Amino acid sequence: MRTLFDHVSRDAADGVFPVCDVPSRKADDVLGAGLVRAQAPRIPNLSEGDVARHYTQLSKLNYGVDDGIYPLGSCTMKYNPKLNEDVARLPGFANVHPRADEALVQGSLGLLYDLSQLLRGISGLAAVTLQPVAGAHGELAGMFLFKRYFEERGETGRTRVLLPDSAHGTNPASAAVAGFSVTEIRSNDRGTVDLDALRTELDSTVAGIMLTVPNTLGIFEESILEVTRAVHDAGGLCYFDGANLNSFVGRARPGDMGADIFHFNLHKTLSTPHGGGGPGAGAVAVSRPLVEYLPVPWIEKTGSGYRLDWDHPKSIGSVHAFYGNFLVAVRAYAYLLQLGDSGLRAVSENAVLNANYLQERLKTTYPLPYDRLCKHEFVLSGEGLPNGVSTLDVAKRLIDYGVHPPTVYFPLIVHEALMIEPTETEGRESLDRFAEIMEAIAKEAREHPELLHDAPVNAPVRRLDQTHAARHPVLSYPFDKGESAAA
Repeated sequence: MRTLFDHVSRDAADGVFPVCDVPSRKADDVLGAGLVRAQAPRIPNLSEGDVARHYTQLSKLNYGVDDGIYPLGSCTMKYNPKLNEDVARLPGFANVHPRADEALVQGSLGLLYDLSQLLRGISGLAAVTLQPVAGAHGELAGMFLFKRYFEERGETGRTRVLLPDSAHGTNPASAAVAGFSVTEIRSNDRGTVDLDALRTELDSTVAGIMLTVPNTLGIFEESILEVTRAVHDAGGLCYFDGANLNSFVGRARPGDMGADIFHFNLHKTLSTPHGGGGPGAGAVAVSRPLVEYLPVPWIEKTGSGYRLDWDHPKSIGSVHAFYGNFLVAVRAYAYLLQLGDSGLRAVSENAVLNANYLQERLKTTYPLPYDRLCKHEFVLSGEGLPNGVSTLDVAKRLIDYGVHPPTVYFPLIVHEALMIEPTETEGRESLDRFAEIMEAIAKEAREHPELLHDAPVNAPVRRLDQTHAARHPVLSYPFDKGESAAA
């Protein structure tokens, strides 16, 4: 009787596939005896269908911006257009090799050059590098620029960086890693930089100031020109953290406010799904006196195309390999081309409108320590909630309602902080639902506090001992007793 496989070569040993003609090698020969397991790992033997179902179910336990509002303050966790994802997946971009000859990647180099020019216009500064691959990486690059600038001027005694107490949490770390000491500047009762406290600290040891604009309270520094003028008069530089750019993009420029260095979070402001540890891009823009210190290589436009220019002897050097996170830059470029000037203005308009709408609605339910016009975000407080209910309880109860909690306990200048950023991509219905849930939780705190103390009760994982988890993390697969990871 003929079978389905009669046409297959009978060289096959006992099945359908031909015999392997590649010489076999022992694992010891390939890896070395010290890297080969003594016993096979205990991995379940499952069908493809079982595995697919397992990971599909796991994926449904995640929460992202495609599920609903993601109001993490200072993080701009917003919906990002899928078109930008499609553009980043075009083979010419997705498959480009970082070591390809310049002649073969002229389109990619041209995109990066054009993006840097667009960012120059948005920032109002002289030049841009796209190398840094995160906001904090941009901060660090900025601090290296501070250091090189003063070294070239022979002012090596400038070793202090001033930081308002309303700055982003990564700012002091970036300054410290670059070798500076950090001096905190207190906020005044309006939530902005205390000018008297600032002027008291300005002397010949100050390299500059790192400002978060608007600050982490969501408040714009109304005296920003006085702040930057005072620092410049003392011989220092002004660094602006641009993570909150969506609150004023298209309407104001850091360079016009006195910034010497400004970093963009392309992955927050200009598209790319944000969160989960990456990818990011922390492009850095600088004023004219700092241009010669920018990382190499620069992308130069010539009469015949684009080239990588390494000939800048005063540069701080490369801060990342090749072109940085290239596909994040592709998404940002696509986003800017879609929006144009009017679209960018709409971004900041909607970000500010949404934040103020929620702030006005919720300030009668939760304390608002700084009751004034906000920009893209605002900070409520859980202090004073009845029956021992804390901010953490509110955050955990939000999970039961199917909503991601906002940032909690930051900034530190607000006790029991609830830091909320609705972002520009949420509609009225989404904002109203979030407000209604927050109001319902406040009512539960009065009438059924046990619901908050025990929350979350509907999630796959109940409340964790966060202190124990932080101090004693389990970072490896729990092998059976007697079996070790090195076995």
